[in-house]
Amino acid sequence: MNAIIITAKISVIAILTGTGIAASAQVFPSRPLRLLVPLAPGGGNDTTARLVGAKLAESLGQQVVVENRPGGAGVIASEIVVRAPADGHTLYLASTTFTAAPSLVKKLTFDTIKDFAPVTRLAVVPAALILHASLPVNSARQLIALAKANPGQVTFGSAGVGSGSHLSGELFKLTAGVNLLHVPYKGSAQVTTALLSGEVMVAITNPISSMPHVKAGRIRNLGVTSLQRWPLFADYPTLNESGVPGYELLIWNGIVVRAGTPQPIIERLHRDLIRAANQPEIVSNLAADGSRAMVLAPEAFGAYLRDEIAKWGRVTKAAGIRAE
Repeated sequence: MNAIIITAKISVIAILTGTGIAASAQVFPSRPLRLLVPLAPGGGNDTTARLVGAKLAESLGQQVVVENRPGGAGVIASEIVVRAPADGHTLYLASTTFTAAPSLVKKLTFDTIKDFAPVTRLAVVPAALILHASLPVNSARQLIALAKANPGQVTFGSAGVGSGSHLSGELFKLTAGVNLLHVPYKGSAQVTTALLSGEVMVAITNPISSMPHVKAGRIRNLGVTSLQRWPLFADYPTLNESGVPGYELLIWNGIVVRAGTPQPIIERLHRDLIRAANQPEIVSNLAADGSRAMVLAPEAFGAYLRDEIAKWGRVTKAAGIRAE
């Protein structure tokens, strides 16, 4: 008899719990959403967040407020999401720094995999390997040969220690087996200025931002960092096909929420974000930055995040980049 009563109570609890989750999903969203961007306003990721957020608001029937919380390699924004209720009303725009943080930041207050739930990847763009026009090389193979003949003398600039451009360069060094001298700056604009003046020889950056200088003949684009040729830069070879087999670096962004968010809410967000990312005006805006909407389902995006975390862990260890 006791066993029957206990079983009945468990069944009731399960039904009530399931009903509660279903009800919370049905009323979602019940208030405006927050979209945390771990970067200062004005960059490509910030622009994407605002455009997608506006379209998402239309489909959800609630305002999506973009909040810029730069600093701490994205940790400041991440901690806000981890402390928020797991109800889908607080979103985080993840990018490379999100997956690099576990190997760059000492004593994180959260677990990047366990404390976040993937929703979808949004947009992707490859970087480009660019160099000062005076450097006597015209291909990635020639650059590698020059670097091997002059170890530690070919300089590459980045937007700072641990930045995406720094990690990209370290991945190039590791994959190509060369020793380049890293020169950190305070931001991407400073790297471009240094490259144009010949202060540094090489950088890995967004192809669109470097294109005017490439066309003017002041710098040279040796190739893009996708494994296959990128439709928007089809005239440029990939590094994978021109001397650096297996090299792939994609600049990406996507949406995650706090772990524990009900699956129906995650699925609703995923569907609406896909719809938003494929709106003609957003596709056009992404193309202007060289990007394409390349969404992934939550499970696939979760696997992608784990692969990225593992990759940057290997790179930072090999490069001896110290955690801060």
